[in-house]
Order: sequence, then C-alpha cells, then structure tokens
Amino acid sequence: MSLRDDAMKVRENAYAPYSKFKVGAAVRATDDIVHQGCNVENIAYPEGTCAEAGAIAAMCAAGGSRDIAEVYVIADSPTPVPPCGGCRQKLAEFGKADTPVTLATVDGAEFKTTIGDLLPGMFDASHLVRT
Repeated sequence: MSLRDDAMKVRENAYAPYSKFKVGAAVRATDDIVHQGCNVENIAYPEGTCAEAGAIAAMCAAGGSRDIAEVYVIADSPTPVPPCGGCRQKLAEFGKADTPVTLATVDGAEFKTTIGDLLPGMFDASHLVRT
C-alpha cells in the first residue's frame, strides 16, 4: 500500500462524533515501517488527539526508528488540511526540516511541503545547549 492508502484507511477509524471531521495520518519512519494515526475527539474538546500525534505515538510504541522520513495527512476537506501548531512541533521533534509532508483531500488534491516550511523558526534541541 502507498502512504496515501495507509492514511486513507486509518482515517475511517477516526472517532469524531462531535465535529464529524475525520483525519488520517501515516508516517514512514527511516526504517521504512509505516505508522498510522487518526483523530480521536473527546466531549471536552481540548482533550482530543490529532491524527499526526496518534501516528507519532504509534511509531514510538512500536519501538523501532523514531525518525520520520515522510508524512501524509488526509481529510475530507475542500483543500488539503494542514497540521495544527502543536502537531507541527511534534513532527519537528521526530523529523528533519527537509522531511517531506503531503497534505491531501479524499478527492485527490495534494499539497506537498516539508516540516521546515510548516514550522519555520522551529524550537529544537539547539536552543537548549546552555542547559
């Protein structure tokens, strides 16, 4: 399966009873293993989990590589949906600035970018060298 297929398939597992907005994400780690995540809502809205965060958690839980090589995010939206600010920082934690990210719609529209373009001026470990 392609990364798009993985993201599209897991999107169907999203728990979105309030917004009805299902999102799927697939990350390919540098060991070539694909990890999937979907959004999981909660009646207390800030307590939900984004698809990208779910895919990253699955990658960590799998115990293999923790370095992201590629990201694919898909939703049923008029235009490709970007990750929220928190997920941009989470992606930056596990991927490099030049890591490719594809944002897509279920209708086939795609927008290709990178983690660095999604989060310019990202906070990273280099900011902690004096601690």
